[in-house]
Order: sequence, then structure tokens, then C-alpha cells
Amino acid sequence: MQLYNTLSAKERAHLIEEAGQERLTLSFYQYTQLGNPQLFRDFLFIHWNPLEVLGRIYVANEGINAQLSVPAKQFDAFKASLDAITFLEGVRLNIAIEQDNKSFLKLTVKVRSKIVSDGLKDQKFDVTQKGIHVNAQEFNDLLDDKNTLCVDMRNHYESEIGHFDMAITPDVDTFRDSLPIIEKELEAYKEDRKIVMYCTGGIRCEKASAYFKHKGFKEVYQLEGGIIEYARQVKAQSLANKFIGKNFVFDERRSERISEDVIAQCHQCGAPCDSHVNCINEACHLLFIQCADCQKKMNKCCSISCKEISGLPSEEQKELRKGHHNSNKIFKKGRSKVLKFKQ
Repeated sequence: MQLYNTLSAKERAHLIEEAGQERLTLSFYQYTQLGNPQLFRDFLFIHWNPLEVLGRIYVANEGINAQLSVPAKQFDAFKASLDAITFLEGVRLNIAIEQDNKSFLKLTVKVRSKIVSDGLKDQKFDVTQKGIHVNAQEFNDLLDDKNTLCVDMRNHYESEIGHFDMAITPDVDTFRDSLPIIEKELEAYKEDRKIVMYCTGGIRCEKASAYFKHKGFKEVYQLEGGIIEYARQVKAQSLANKFIGKNFVFDERRSERISEDVIAQCHQCGAPCDSHVNCINEACHLLFIQCADCQKKMNKCCSISCKEISGLPSEEQKELRKGHHNSNKIFKKGRSKVLKFKQ
């Protein structure tokens, strides 16, 4: 029985091109109690692989976090597979604003200790005691209230290209870093200010809002469905859009444009730009912001060193990579010392 991918990303991309069929990119999450995450993981792969579902799905004792794409013609069958699972029946699906048939090129279902890495070990903390969910209009109303503090629960490289006007945007690399920093920064406002938070699709706020309530914050709100659902409601209901720039997403698209504002800058020359790229040097793949002029000048590389390496024969590049492994720490996502303007 097949429980893992047998095709490479390149082979899958070719099949998608050949099929010429529309695919839908979407995400969802659900906190619940899973007794056997491994069994559930295998169950999902067995049922979703025949539907040509592709994506990145994490399951843990605390639930599921899924970002994926599915052929449009298989959407009803996919939705039926969700509704057949008791705790996923009727789960909210965040449909991407900008679609791309190649947003995901593999079906990866992994068992993890948590569906969002938060670093929390407090046994008294109850994730079900979450904040009040608000829709786009209610969120806008809260932003207009001078008694409200708006907090971005995402990382620095996400808020750098787009965020809500007047939001507090912590300069952090990970979600687990943000919780103690935000708690300390907002300590004085526990009793008398409304705290409203947001993230990409809602899952980080689900955990964060419960955490801050546990820490004694009285009025805690969260944007239901995150930026993705907010943008959908703003368009559908002709509401005022208070988000400026792009929404960073964790797939091949890298971002969705929410407003025409460009609030970030090229990490190499400082020109207005909000397009993330990965350095084409296979031994680097640093994620950073690069404008079209610098892409041409640097051959899509983050540094002169990487440019020189990428120009070598492929076999010579492979030799240089032996014994080295890229990790999220190496990626740094915009903090690398090679990005001169960023320093």
C-alpha cells in the first residue's frame, strides 16, 4: 500500500501542465484530541492521494493543520472526505485569493508533536479557552476603537511585506518567539485594553488568544479565518480594506496581493519591492526580497559568492554541497549578513 510520494516535484509539475486542469489552493485547521496521529496520517494519505491532493499537512495529538491544493473537479469528493470525519465536518476552508496550479507539488502528511510549534509546556494552558472570533467588519470596527491594540502574530518576514494599519508587528523569527515578547510588551494593558490579533489563516491566533487569556488578559479577540478570509469578506461585502501590502503564504506562490501598496524594499538595493525569492544556489536557497533589476544583475542570487557558485558546472556544485545541509536557521529569511541593504 502506497503511503508516500513516488514522484519528484519536477515530475509532478510536468503532469500538472499536461493535465491542464484548474486546481484550488486552500487551507484549514482544527484543534481536537487525536489518540493515534500516525493512524490518522496514513488514513488521510490513502484517501487523498487518489484525489490528487497535494500539499503540506501536519497532524498531532492536538489536531490537524493543512495547506493544500486539489483539482477543482475533485473538490466535492475532497469536501465529502472531510465531512465524513466527525471533527472535520463543516470545517471552515480558507480558499486562496490568488490561485496557482503549482502552489504545491507533493502530498506531504507528517506527524508532529504539535500542529503549530509554540514552545508552550504549561500543563494548565487550555487551547479551547480561546478569544472571541470576529469577522472582517467587526475587525474593522475594533481597529477604529482607540481602546484597541492590534497585534500581528506572524513573523518579521511576513509582516515586512504586508500588515494591518497601526498593527504591532513583533520583530521575531518564529511564532514561539513572539508569545513571551508580546506578553511582556502588552503587560500593562491586561485590564483596560482590547487585544485583537490576526495571522495568515487563523491557526496561530487560535493558540495565541487562548494563551493570552490564560495569562490574564481580559478582552481578547481574533480575526476568524485570518487575512485570507478577511480579504475574501472585504471583496464580497465591499468593506473598507485596512490591510496594506501582500499576505505572505507558505507555498510556491509565496504571497497574495491584498492592496496595491508596496511597503517593503529590495534587500540588495533598497528599491520598493515586495517579491520574495529563493537564492538559486542549491547550497543556499536563502529566502529574501529581490527586485527585477537585482535579479538580473545577481542572476537570482543573494550574494556574489552564490552567483559564482551557481555559474559552475552542476557536478562541481554537487561536490561543493557534499556534507552540508540547509536548515531554517541557515535560511534566516532576510536577516543574512550577505544582504547589504538589510543590514
